[in-house]
Amino acid sequence: MASDRPEVPAEAVVEIRRGVMRMARRMRSSRSPDALSGNKLIVLGHLARRGPSSAGEVAEAEGQRPQSLTRVFAELEEAGLIVRARDERDRRQFVLTLTRAGAEALRHDLRERDAWLAGALAGLGDTEREVLRIAARLMDRLAE
Repeated sequence: MASDRPEVPAEAVVEIRRGVMRMARRMRSSRSPDALSGNKLIVLGHLARRGPSSAGEVAEAEGQRPQSLTRVFAELEEAGLIVRARDERDRRQFVLTLTRAGAEALRHDLRERDAWLAGALAGLGDTEREVLRIAARLMDRLAE
């Protein structure tokens, strides 16, 4: 059965993908050399947005396997950026909670990227900035 959705031109798909990927790389490169790894930021960001979570919940929400984040969880705990405690409902599991230091590390990373982006956006006109704000909202919606 044919879809009621119009076909999206391949050129549009490629152009949008390329722009998103280049922007993501540029934002990552604007961070300081001692910045936290991408996976560590994913975990901290998840805990900041959704609150205490099990390792499985974090991994599932972020499209990863719990085993691939085991070392990340241990390093974050060792650095004092998260705490791990037994789940009161299911004693077999641990709940990960963001610490104040973890929240500050996340804010620091976001400030670095925001500073670069603010400088880049300053070179655009008001209409161009508004178009990007609309595009950002649409990308958020697509990511859901």
